[in-house]
Order: sequence, then C-alpha cells, then structure tokens
Amino acid sequence: MATGKIIFFALCLFFPCYLSHEDFIDLRPFLNIYKSDTVERSTVALSTPLSKYTPPKLDDPQTGVSSKDIVIFPATNVSARIYLPDISDPEERVPVLLYFHGGGFCIGSAFGFGDHSYLTRVASQSKVIIVSVNYRLAPEYKIPAAYIDAWSALRWIASHRKGGVEPWLVNHGDFRRVFVGGDSAGGNIVHNVVMWEGRQKLPNHVRISGAVLVTPYFLGSKPVEYEAKNFTDTSVYKVWKYVCPSCKYGVDDMHINPLGPGAPSLKWLKCKKIMVYVGETDVELRARGIWYYRGIKASGWKGKLRLYEAKGVGHVFPIFSPEHQESKKLMKRLAKFLQN
Repeated sequence: MATGKIIFFALCLFFPCYLSHEDFIDLRPFLNIYKSDTVERSTVALSTPLSKYTPPKLDDPQTGVSSKDIVIFPATNVSARIYLPDISDPEERVPVLLYFHGGGFCIGSAFGFGDHSYLTRVASQSKVIIVSVNYRLAPEYKIPAAYIDAWSALRWIASHRKGGVEPWLVNHGDFRRVFVGGDSAGGNIVHNVVMWEGRQKLPNHVRISGAVLVTPYFLGSKPVEYEAKNFTDTSVYKVWKYVCPSCKYGVDDMHINPLGPGAPSLKWLKCKKIMVYVGETDVELRARGIWYYRGIKASGWKGKLRLYEAKGVGHVFPIFSPEHQESKKLMKRLAKFLQN
C-alpha cells in the first residue's frame, strides 16, 4: 500500500474530518452515510492493513502456523479466522486467545492483511490458538451487535471443552487458559466482554484468564489528562453516534465510557490479569488508555494489572508496523502474558 494512503488515513483518524454535505455525511476515514441510508466505506479505509483481504494459509512456511476461515453462526453470517501454531505432540494443549479487530466498529476485518500478519506472529511466538472474529459492523448492524457477536463467539469457544465442531479447539485447546484480546474498537470489545462475564456464565465452567487491550477505543464528554483540547471534534468521537444511535448518554454510554454514568465498577472485571498497551504518538486515544488503566487501579480490582507505552508509535501500531521494535517487544510481552 502506498505511503501516502497510510498518512492520509492517519491524518483523518486523529484530526477533525467530519463534514456535513447536502447529500451525505462525511466520516472519513470510516465511511460516508447518504440521505438514502446508503453506506459507503472509504476506499482508503478499505485499502489499509485493517481491511485489505489476505487469504488464510495452511502451514505458513515462515512460522509453521496454519490458518483457516470458518463460519461460527450461519444465521448471522458471523465468521472467524482461526490460527493453529506448530504442534508436534498430538496430545499437547495450548492457550486459546479470542481476538477482536479494530476499525471504529464500522471498518476493519478479521481477514485483513494487517491482522493476519500480526496474529500469525502471535500464534507462533506465544504458541496459542487464536480465534479472530469477523463481527458485524455498524452502521448496518449497530451496537450492541458487535458485543453480542463477541460474547457468542466466546461461548462458542467454551462449548468445545466437552467436544464440538472445530477440531483444532477440541484436540489442542487448553480451556483452563482462555484469553480475550483486541486493538482499538477490539480493545473496547474486550472490556465489555469481560464485564459481561460478571453477569453471565460461560458453558462448561470456562473462565476468562486474562485480557489484552492494545490502544483501546474509549471516549467520554469530559477531558482527561493528556487529552487534546479539541478532543470531541475528531472522527472517533463523531462516528460514535452512528455506531450507537440508541445510546442514551452518547459518548458517556457505559460501553464506550467505562467510567461514565451508570457504568458498573471496574472492580467487577472478571479475569485474573489485564494488560493495557498505548502508543506514545496516538494523539487521540493514548490518554483514554492511560485513564482506563488508572480507573481499574483505583477501583480496587484484585488482579494483576500492567500498563505499557510503546515509544515512537501510534494507534494500532502492531497492525500497521509489525516489524517495528515496539511491535516485537509487545509480542514478547504478550507471549509471556499468555503462557505464564
């Protein structure tokens, strides 16, 4: 992909790009919404590593990781890409990571080039099975569709503890070590899924062992430390009302603002450990990631909590720059997090 497209995408993501036109609403870099309710996703967004399709591979020559695409729920056409690390022992069981891609809930794909490259590396270095869910996108499928798909996918994984349709999970999944992870909007989904486990039980006594949130997508109407003065003028704020038009409190809805009015205490996060990652040059969402970490710490939550800041990189840096030293550092920390 041309460097110019990456720069244009980044500029649109982090600086004001919301323009009202007579015939459509411009929400670059995400989408255009026309008066006819037709939705058009940005050609730039569709060509970024978030969305550009790449096929799965059986026995990747560089890593030995195999990947394939499966349909989890035919009724809603929710599918996933599943990754299996190189396993020589047919009896060996490895951790399972349920992963959610980013894209502001309205772009991105589990089948995108960036996610595939990144998750292939994670599966290899961490020696984990990864299920990356292609959840339904807004505005065609508004919130809570993405959360419902995510929670349903976690239940689907848990159902394999006593047999199931996916042989990689049945034969090699260690259901004592089930993790959830995601970047940007996917990190937001991670938070909400972990909170849901506090209200609903998973099948077969499966519990979430830990959660990983990379440059997570959180918002709020009141500024927090390190946040830019014009923070509400950016596309990540403007797009939310089209992602969740039914949210009574807007950007203070508890799904996007975990410390907002009516949000349950973060001390009820139902997992043993949490890792939050922010990018130093993520001008929009770095502040919210730090704020989220501090919120958990102040809540009295009893698990193991870590915050890392990747130097010199921005939003969803492991997807856009998997060869960067900070991405490699993240993957090493992630391997330790998932295996210990």
